[in-house]
Amino acid sequence: MNKRVPPSPRQLLLGLTFTGAAACAQEASLPEIQVLGPRDATIGVASSASEGAAEREVFQARPKQRPGDIVESVPGVVATQHSGDGKANQYFLRGFNLDHGTDFSMKVDGMPVNMPTHGHGQGFADLNFLIPELVSGVGYRKGPYFADSGDFSLAGSATLDYFSVLPTPFAEVTFGSNNYKRLLAAGSRSVQDQTWLGAVELVGNDGPWDVPENLRKANAVLRYSQGSASQGFSLTGMAYKSRWTSTDQVPERLIESGQLPRYGSLNPTDGGETQRLSLSGKWFNKSAAGETQISAYAINHRFDLFSDFTYFLDNPVNGDQFEQTDRRNVFGAQASHQMPNKLGGLDGILSFGAQWRGDRIGEVGLYDTQARERLSTVRNDKVSEDLFSLYAQQLVYFNDSWRGYVGLRGDALRHDVRGREPVYGAINSGKGHDSLASPKAGLVYTLNPQNEFYLNAGVGFHSNDVRGATISIDPQTGLPADRVPALVKGKGAEVGWRFQPNENLTATVALWQMKLDSELVYVGDAGTSEPGRASKRSGIEATLKWKFDKAWRFEVDAALSRARFRGTPPAGEGNHVDNAVERVLSTGVTYIEGPLTASLWLRYMGPRALDTTNTVRSQSNTLLNFGMRYAMNKHLTLGLDVFNLAGRKGNDIEYFYASCTAGEVASGACGTGIEDRHVHPMDPRSARVSARWTF
Repeated sequence: MNKRVPPSPRQLLLGLTFTGAAACAQEASLPEIQVLGPRDATIGVASSASEGAAEREVFQARPKQRPGDIVESVPGVVATQHSGDGKANQYFLRGFNLDHGTDFSMKVDGMPVNMPTHGHGQGFADLNFLIPELVSGVGYRKGPYFADSGDFSLAGSATLDYFSVLPTPFAEVTFGSNNYKRLLAAGSRSVQDQTWLGAVELVGNDGPWDVPENLRKANAVLRYSQGSASQGFSLTGMAYKSRWTSTDQVPERLIESGQLPRYGSLNPTDGGETQRLSLSGKWFNKSAAGETQISAYAINHRFDLFSDFTYFLDNPVNGDQFEQTDRRNVFGAQASHQMPNKLGGLDGILSFGAQWRGDRIGEVGLYDTQARERLSTVRNDKVSEDLFSLYAQQLVYFNDSWRGYVGLRGDALRHDVRGREPVYGAINSGKGHDSLASPKAGLVYTLNPQNEFYLNAGVGFHSNDVRGATISIDPQTGLPADRVPALVKGKGAEVGWRFQPNENLTATVALWQMKLDSELVYVGDAGTSEPGRASKRSGIEATLKWKFDKAWRFEVDAALSRARFRGTPPAGEGNHVDNAVERVLSTGVTYIEGPLTASLWLRYMGPRALDTTNTVRSQSNTLLNFGMRYAMNKHLTLGLDVFNLAGRKGNDIEYFYASCTAGEVASGACGTGIEDRHVHPMDPRSARVSARWTF
């Protein structure tokens, strides 16, 4: 029997199996300067049962209806959409309704995606600027167990990196149901150790909605890289812009009574537009003595969204449509170093680093509107916030069977809110600061070359919208408002097992628990996330990845979660965390052989409580997608994607709250509002065909 020998600390730093990185190693024959990473976390390398990296061939073959669907390659993650395709996805993980990213941190090419103090909700993470074909690797972690993971990473984090070089340039056109159109052109050119890479994407889509979505999206990437696998740098520019008309969630009572078609709209003027411009740079040096990485970025983000969730409940004359705006520049830099060391005669790896992020928000606003025309200002603020972070983590190999780590992270947030709304703007203005220390620890026991056990614990945090840290008066009601802390602590622990008899089979099981001092809760009738009560979550996850033949790959992920508020509930409420996902199953099979690549994936999300008393529950949601690519010759590849293959009539999202339509106002049936499920149906069966020409 061949015994697996764990890599030494020096080998880890040489990048042979470097855990925690997001990108998978590219083919050795191609010029490559980005940091090498794992095909999956392996025995002798991983620090927890719930960290790893998705296999590139699998996540590229997996059919993706939207760019953000790529994060479903992270076990247990569900990405849906409850508005137009130009808006950020709705995410679910580990008993969280993450809204648009409240406790799930995402990075693309080293740049953070989540936006604090955003016009549409805390942690807003819009991945629509992503070009999935350029993604070289998807790395993931779950839980607050690692010192280099910061804001929004309590439930988990995903890191997506882009290629620095492509094998050949190509152009691809795609046409599909509901007037879907896409053009993608990408390529790279290398001269010695210098490489230019560029990509342009244009997308149009009407969707299945009675009011056409009329999505128009333009996207571009330009990257220059230079160096080798041991030392190099890159500069990357990205530009993205889109506009769309959205059909938001509608009352289920109207669909069931036949008053509204399943894909109908109650306000044809809902929708929005957004743009993102970025410039980023990375430099690294890797040798047997250690590895250093330095990166910096600048992002310009503009966002306008018009929504209407309650229709005529609050304003029976003009309606309840509102506009949310966000205009900001984001700047950031980070530096890290890892080095092999000795601690009491024991081998180890010391990691430390510093991070800074500064958001300069010229306008974060909320306005009452009618048909996209502003009627009044609810809030209009100018915000500045800076998050400074330091961290260190020490990994120690006690012997061939035991290794462990301890880490400490410190974060300090400074913020300045300047209200410009004429009535309450001045009184809701203010400056403040908050800080938090977050210890981390983990212990790993290698039973034999096939089995490894993990114990992890740590403190993490999410930030709150800093407008809530300075507020005095609620501008909508004129009543006093309670302030919230800028940083909210969360504690997590996990015990796990990994079974990996060979490189073709990996099975993991993780039993976890998490406590939050304050829950970020999505408020359906306001379209934003607000701080809520303290909560506790627990659950179990299991994954299996099996390459049972040179052509076939099989994966299955299952997760059970329980989410409850802590303490005695207020009168009339319960302790269920509303909309917290309880059961998720994802399974798929991929075939890659010769000219044919095919992938079939099923995703199931079970019923969940829609109110805190658990008296109203959502429907389950099952989605089956199929994708296929066939290379006709060395130049032409044809593709077919079929989404919702079984034609199920599920809902991408469901909420329970009160609303009132114009007809209900006119008939006098509204009163203080009609409580009901509000649903956004998932797309019906649709197909897309593509043709790629490789030059």
